[in-house]
Amino acid sequence: MTTSPSLPHLKLDNISIRFGGLHALSNVSFDVHSGEIVGLIGPNGAGKTTAFNVACGFISPNEGAVSYPALGQTSLKPHQLARAGIARTLQGVGLFDHMTVLENVMAGGQSRAHGGVVAGLLGLRSAARSEHSLRADALAQLDRLGISQFAAQLPSAIPYGIAKKVSVARSLVTNPSLLLLDEPASGLDENELSEFANLITQLRETMAVLLVEHNMDFVMPLVDRLVVLNFGQVIATGTPHEVRANPDVLAAYLGVDQ
Repeated sequence: MTTSPSLPHLKLDNISIRFGGLHALSNVSFDVHSGEIVGLIGPNGAGKTTAFNVACGFISPNEGAVSYPALGQTSLKPHQLARAGIARTLQGVGLFDHMTVLENVMAGGQSRAHGGVVAGLLGLRSAARSEHSLRADALAQLDRLGISQFAAQLPSAIPYGIAKKVSVARSLVTNPSLLLLDEPASGLDENELSEFANLITQLRETMAVLLVEHNMDFVMPLVDRLVVLNFGQVIATGTPHEVRANPDVLAAYLGVDQ
């Protein structure tokens, strides 16, 4: 898919979400461009997950619009993301228990399959070629993340940190232009956090990255820009240095009086 480097890959424009009388988001706006990592942070209940779900198409806003200008797309549903060049990971790992690591990664690339289920059932050559290509790409992603030795194992037999990498590999097998990461640092030890930070930094070279994260030690050295939410509103945007010194952030996120 051809993308425009001058346009953002993700744009939330004055997004407002209401659940009954609760205003989960109020006029939230931010964007993510290719070659940058943007972190979406805030205290518990700030609206991070809701904003992430808007970006993924799980929630339609009451007001405002979500779009993917560089990809030429608007208002996508979750099942349309992969074909549009967008991949996501969700909290936890979400792997299929009875499929091997390799099969789990291949499952992420099913939107690439040529001929569909009918072709596979009929044993058509196009389906066989497609599966062979997908298998090779899945193995390449596992190798890229340094976990190809786990390809034949079931998720129950691998450490949690490895399972997190498998979930990322499953997203990368679609060759996305935009990657959406939800709490990538959760459940990882110090060494795994360092490995994940290096991985995400490398991904910046070929895609735009948005990550929702609560681990400040992980996110601050990693991202190019931060968007800080509190009570469903954007209270600060900027570089980590700028956000760290923002009195509204110190008051709302870190519990420091202005």
